[in-house]
Amino acid sequence: MLILITYDVATSSENGARRLRKVAKKCQDYGQRVQNSVFECIVDATELVKLRKELVELIDKEKDSLRIYRLGNNYKTKVEHIGVKETKSVEEPLIF
Repeated sequence: MLILITYDVATSSENGARRLRKVAKKCQDYGQRVQNSVFECIVDATELVKLRKELVELIDKEKDSLRIYRLGNNYKTKVEHIGVKETKSVEEPLIF
């Protein structure tokens, strides 16, 4: 299933910049960045539970915000991209 992860980490706090890097790195382990603080990830139900748990452990619930949108398996008709940033399929391997 495709999930969309968005987050807002308060970087004004002492450990905010560190939390921001850790959250971004964790999201990158599961998917690809499509915009600042926005990731698309293809995961199964077990991976979603694991990723959610790992992210919740990284953020400060009093200062940060984390949103996970479940777009499901039929996401191709639910996602539309308009604009200049090149998009890559999250299902195909990335070769540089």
